[in-house]
Amino acid sequence: MSALSHSPLVYLVDDDDAVRDALALLLRSVGLRSESHGDPQAFLATLSAQSIGCVVLDIRMPGMGGLELLERLAECSDLPVVMLTGHGNVDLCRRAFKGGAMEFLQKPVDDDVFLDAVQAAVRLHIASRERQAVTLAASERLARLSGREHDVLVRIVTGMSNKEIARELELSPRTVETYRANVFDKLEADSLAQLIRQYASLLDEPSP
Repeated sequence: MSALSHSPLVYLVDDDDAVRDALALLLRSVGLRSESHGDPQAFLATLSAQSIGCVVLDIRMPGMGGLELLERLAECSDLPVVMLTGHGNVDLCRRAFKGGAMEFLQKPVDDDVFLDAVQAAVRLHIASRERQAVTLAASERLARLSGREHDVLVRIVTGMSNKEIARELELSPRTVETYRANVFDKLEADSLAQLIRQYASLLDEPSP
């Protein structure tokens, strides 16, 4: 099952039970699911690489602090992170953003500010995963092409005409037309614009 088939989940990582409960209630008010964790180590141990959503992370916790957890998350997950702290300062903010945090909020956080930050993070992650899925599907379709069809595709997306491709590859124009038709069929492209949009970034430039 695709990761995108799962509804987003907001991970609340904070050692304060009351804070987690309050944030979970707030998230439910806008239809967002959440999962609470008081232990950063346990959270890391159960986190799935397929998860869709974001992490809301307290900076000061016993044992593994929020900045250390942020660093660990960057190694194993692409989930956006919203940092929370009751002891904010410029240095902590700088370190959080340098570590990859998307937002840095101070407790007590305004409800609307918190929800805006979390919803923006979730939207960002969904969009990122959708782009990854499109790229993966395009790569799988590219693998259907023969070597010569791939050669023709590379030249199509650079704007070469059939005659130019035929001359460069030392083929007849009719043969190039056949390869071109195969390329559009195997890549499930309805137009040249779609072909260029989906595949140009995945191809190497033709050799001079």
